[in-house]
Amino acid sequence: MSRPGLRKLRLRTAGLVFLLVMAALITLSIKVYNKDFVTSVPVTLRTDRIGNQLHVTSEVKARGVVVGEVRRITSTGTGAEIELALEPGKIAHLPKDVSALLIPKTLFGERYVQLSIPDRTAAPPIAAGDVIPQDRSGNAIELEKVFDNLLPVLKAVQPQKLATTLTAISTALRGRGDQIGDTLVTAANYLEKFNPNLPRLNENIRDLAEVSKLYGDIAPDVLDSLTSAAVTLRTVSDKRAELGGLYDRVTSSSQDTTAFLRDNKDNLIRLSAASRAPLELAARYSPSFPCTLDALTALKPSLDRFFGKDSAKPGMQVEVRIIPDTGKYLPGQDDPVYNAKGGPRCYPSGVTPAAGVAAAEPGSAAHPLVSGDGLGLPNSPQERELIAGLVAPSLGVAPGQVPGWSSVLVGPLYRGTEVTLK
Repeated sequence: MSRPGLRKLRLRTAGLVFLLVMAALITLSIKVYNKDFVTSVPVTLRTDRIGNQLHVTSEVKARGVVVGEVRRITSTGTGAEIELALEPGKIAHLPKDVSALLIPKTLFGERYVQLSIPDRTAAPPIAAGDVIPQDRSGNAIELEKVFDNLLPVLKAVQPQKLATTLTAISTALRGRGDQIGDTLVTAANYLEKFNPNLPRLNENIRDLAEVSKLYGDIAPDVLDSLTSAAVTLRTVSDKRAELGGLYDRVTSSSQDTTAFLRDNKDNLIRLSAASRAPLELAARYSPSFPCTLDALTALKPSLDRFFGKDSAKPGMQVEVRIIPDTGKYLPGQDDPVYNAKGGPRCYPSGVTPAAGVAAAEPGSAAHPLVSGDGLGLPNSPQERELIAGLVAPSLGVAPGQVPGWSSVLVGPLYRGTEVTLK
């Protein structure tokens, strides 16, 4: 073989040896890390669960002393099997009836396997291949539950913030013990006085519930009212210019009224005093106003027929005969007398004519209608009966249907004259 070929072969051989040495060193490092060259006693721990903080190479302790480590963790579906590698020099102090408990090193640290050695045990030392059960004593279960429940709480609380808060509270309370004590005493006294009023407070709370229920029932009506009020207020806002003008005019009118009342207050007082007597008289006769107005309303159709309204011969048809003069007017003898003292009243309108008038036939003797001839005073019931008998034929109605106050209008035409009935 030539010199260049030999040199190339040597280089290849050296490179292959280097790779083999590197592979051997890596394998040796792995075996040293896995402690394949360390003598140990393998045992198995069976537990129902391990959590998330137990890892391979986690420590195994007995009474605070490290006696081994975790080599493998295998799930069984209903629990887990943990292979433990115990130190041969320490298994003499570990009996076969030991039990194990998974305990975290700190509240947030990884777990380790704690071997519990029973008191006054006579069991032989543990040997390779033995199975260690989980510690199911009451204290162990409670301790495990405490750590399991406390961990999520502390994670949610965030201990660093909790520590900061507690430090701030401690700083705030430092040197204020007397003040805090006085505050607690005052609070205790207040609660002692407040305690007797608790029944009344309960009653007030119940009443508040009823009032709240009532308000809940009327809430739709209240909302409707508020909606209507909103529309009204919007209208007022839109018409604020007109309202401003109205207020100005009302102010001006109020000022004018004030000036008028101030200038004429004496006249108004005198007018009120002078109007008292007429108003009292009108108030006295006020009961007769309705019947008078009703009679005037009922008389209109009769007067229309009496005066020939809408007929071929409009006008009142009467025959008047002039009689000889009976003499001059004698004062004190022919004076009219008004001695009615009955006060305000409404006379009935359904009266019948006098007997002499009702029996009169056409062509009969004339009857003078003169005050004081036995028919009573003007507008008396007797005169109204006579006027009703005279007017009824021309109106085409019965005498009882002639309004009772017709004598007020027709009576003056007949008084002192002689009327012939046909």
